Amino acid sequence: MTATSTAFRQRYVQCISPGGLHRMAYTEWGDPTNPRVLVCVHGLTRSGRDFDRLAAAMSDTYRVVCPDVVGRGLSSWLADPMGYGIAQYVADMVTLIARTGAEKVDWFGTSMGGLIGLALAGLPDSPIGKMIVNDVGPHIEPQALARIGEYLGKPGHFETLQQGIDYAALLAQSFGPLTQEEWREINTPLLHEVDGAWVFRYDPRIAQPFGATTPEQNALGESILWRSLAAFPGPMLVVRGEQSDLLSRETVARMVSEGKAVTSVEIPGAGHAPAFLAPDQIAIARRFLIA
Repeated sequence: MTATSTAFRQRYVQCISPGGLHRMAYTEWGDPTNPRVLVCVHGLTRSGRDFDRLAAAMSDTYRVVCPDVVGRGLSSWLADPMGYGIAQYVADMVTLIARTGAEKVDWFGTSMGGLIGLALAGLPDSPIGKMIVNDVGPHIEPQALARIGEYLGKPGHFETLQQGIDYAALLAQSFGPLTQEEWREINTPLLHEVDGAWVFRYDPRIAQPFGATTPEQNALGESILWRSLAAFPGPMLVVRGEQSDLLSRETVARMVSEGKAVTSVEIPGAGHAPAFLAPDQIAIARRFLIA
């Protein structure tokens, strides 16, 4: 088996949208020739660097690929902000998976990354084998959508990097009881310095399609995701933060009931969404994916 890697390779892949070409950044861990691939996809305003610890831990078994979804991190921004949506993200992931050369991949998706995985998993001949869906499901609680809408796309300019790290930690406090070092580890990649101020790396225009979505569109999207869940033949683990305001226990129970091979686990002391930095959380992923 391949040796565990403690360093990543920064790479890029060219993708296409109706507005033209864009680059998607991704980090790659482990043996670059390993045919066993794990794709880890982050939440709405986060980056692939959220998975550094998980990826390093899994790189003894997998080549781990952690993309920055378009409009985030080191990836390009779309020319048309209304393109920021699941359909575009799924298309980009198909391109990324093709780049790896793997016929099958396993998937770890947190929040938005879980929704992208669900949408891809339900397609005919999907390349996803096993998947972990971290604190998200086809139905998202309305109060969580309202909470996200309060901060999404709001400009943030900070005098120091630490101020930006602290603000990002405030937004993500429901991840769980992280240390200052852990917050710095996962939040530093979210920020960069522009004209003497520290700002977030994500395109604030991702708020436009989020805010423009109608209740009817939400209902249609939820229906599609429930069908995708039911169609996915592989093993799926649904992770819920005990205090999550986004994924209810009722939704988890329905996912287990309607899926073909769905199990669940709840993480105490965490809300939306468990950070998977702690060894006991990483062990959950290892047991499910590598067993």
